Amino acid sequence: MSETLQTTDVAASDADLLDQTAIAVRAAGSALRERFGEVVRYQTREELMRALAANDDTALDILRPRLTRLRPDAGWVEDELDGGALPPGEWWVVDPAEGNVNHLHALPEWAVTATLVRENQPVLTAVHLPLTGETYTALTGAGAYLDGRPLHVSQIEDLGLSIVATSQARPDEDEKVVRRVGSSITAMLFDALVVRTAVPATLHLLNVAAGRVDAFWQFAGARADLLPGALLVTEAGGQISDVEGHPWTPQSESFLAAAPGIHAEAVATLSR
Repeated sequence: MSETLQTTDVAASDADLLDQTAIAVRAAGSALRERFGEVVRYQTREELMRALAANDDTALDILRPRLTRLRPDAGWVEDELDGGALPPGEWWVVDPAEGNVNHLHALPEWAVTATLVRENQPVLTAVHLPLTGETYTALTGAGAYLDGRPLHVSQIEDLGLSIVATSQARPDEDEKVVRRVGSSITAMLFDALVVRTAVPATLHLLNVAAGRVDAFWQFAGARADLLPGALLVTEAGGQISDVEGHPWTPQSESFLAAAPGIHAEAVATLSR
């Protein structure tokens, strides 16, 4: 079999896999939507963790068996706060309730994500927003889509006219990282048109891929909150790096996704 034919077969297989992955995240999202509506009250950290785990388990009970059937030999990552490189091979990187705290507080910014990583590169991703019914998908080399409609990043070329966004990687962040986040927001408040700060990261990155937001940055980070958006933004024509402009990997200490026309300007702002 020729190399060209092999490549075509793999692409077709991955496209079919993406379709099934999207079905899985929609099913998990439906289960979480049934749990959504009332603010979940908690008085201690232990009560909070139990409430978060209940949402995660609800989605994982659907995602794990379905995704495992699709790729039985793939590894499984479900800790959304994990970072760094993965061992060789294929891995499912899943965030069963991205924006879980928002869900508990009856806020609408949450999603279900599943990304297949092959040799530490995201190959395909599906992100479902249960409250709107939207599903964002991307496949390496095949583009990024919202419910089948192609996505394209912004064509903006002036940071001073741009909407930019940032997020926090995790609660109880290291003091050095927190201070760096604060100084970066201050810098962007001077240089950008509007600065948005909220969690989760994935929803900002969906907006970058769709051209609604012009850039997103984050210090530290985890695989589950950056890999889906990194693939979506790249396939939508955006540029990703660390905040100093170096190539981004899951081991990087920072992340920047931007429309190509303002990427260099954003790097200059965040690096000073």
